[in-house]
Amino acid sequence: MSQVNIGINGNRSLSRSWPLSIFLAAMFTWLLPSRQVALPSVCGRYPSVVSDVSSSVTRSSTTPPTSLPSTTPSLTSSTWSTCSSDGKLIVNGKTIAVYAEKDPSNIPWGQAGAHYVVESTGVFTTIDKASAHIKGGAKKVVISAPSADAPMYVCGVNLDSYDPKAQIVSNASCTTNCLAPLAKVIHDKFGIVEGLMTTVHATTATQKTVDGPSAKDWRGGRAAAANIIPSSTGAAKAVGKVIPSLNGKLTGMAFRVPTTNVSVVDLTARLEKGASYDEIKAEVKRASENELKGILGYTEDAVVSQDFIGNSHSSIFDAAAGISLNNNFVKLVSWYDNEWGYSNRCLDLLVFMAQKDSAGGASRL
Repeated sequence: MSQVNIGINGNRSLSRSWPLSIFLAAMFTWLLPSRQVALPSVCGRYPSVVSDVSSSVTRSSTTPPTSLPSTTPSLTSSTWSTCSSDGKLIVNGKTIAVYAEKDPSNIPWGQAGAHYVVESTGVFTTIDKASAHIKGGAKKVVISAPSADAPMYVCGVNLDSYDPKAQIVSNASCTTNCLAPLAKVIHDKFGIVEGLMTTVHATTATQKTVDGPSAKDWRGGRAAAANIIPSSTGAAKAVGKVIPSLNGKLTGMAFRVPTTNVSVVDLTARLEKGASYDEIKAEVKRASENELKGILGYTEDAVVSQDFIGNSHSSIFDAAAGISLNNNFVKLVSWYDNEWGYSNRCLDLLVFMAQKDSAGGASRL
């Protein structure tokens, strides 16, 4: 497979996580050598976003993000990031073009050489809206959020259904990426009759620093750092889109908590085939070491949320935290770094698509 050139549009998780650091760090440290990915261009949705991103990333050269492992070479190195005089972003010696356009169709993706675009504004999440990137010269678009009509893919779960004819696809949400691999393992082996999911989710940029108005709901307008906030999520229902046999069997909710990174999924499920908790643990561990290696992790340690900062798995099963009422009714717990892990999966999906799109390309996932 030839080199894959990508672009990023927006100011959401991928492009504003310690502004640009998460996605760029994923590319320029562990991912670039093995995945043959290059980043020729970045676009902020608003002009102010570009300057904010540039200055913030420059500061990270002397103060690396505390929520990433200090052993990460590219984040602790003084060469991690700078800004050149012509407004371009330089990361580890790589020059990246930066644009500022409200309308995605005005971004010169073709001119910049960006074949695949990650749409991370949270605004252009339908096929019609995301297609504006195609007008700008992009060949494919990956939406880094759930989509109402774009086909949704979760690495390790349903990539075998990928259709190369699709120009716009969704990488689902970070929570769906955590829940779906675990649900797949349990459903394939024991059968899930029905289930309820709760995600205890770290604060995100959509929340308020102090009490204020919220377009989504009243609770969503409360101060993020001072409250545990019940919220809605479509992550569990979305699993039914990537695992059709679970459609209508799962739903869930969220609690937003005042932490900056790492979230955890609690899946309470009724099983079709009875199994002891030890049998369930054994099956999850087996899958984590085989077909879902790198996607689903497994631990029996007495861990807490900070222990998963910088973990690239989509989902890390906490064997010591789960419980069972009986052989047919269980509560399973799985952690995820909702920034770093999700950015890794976006890159995995991009490379998978490029391999499938190129003639004779073989997938590694």
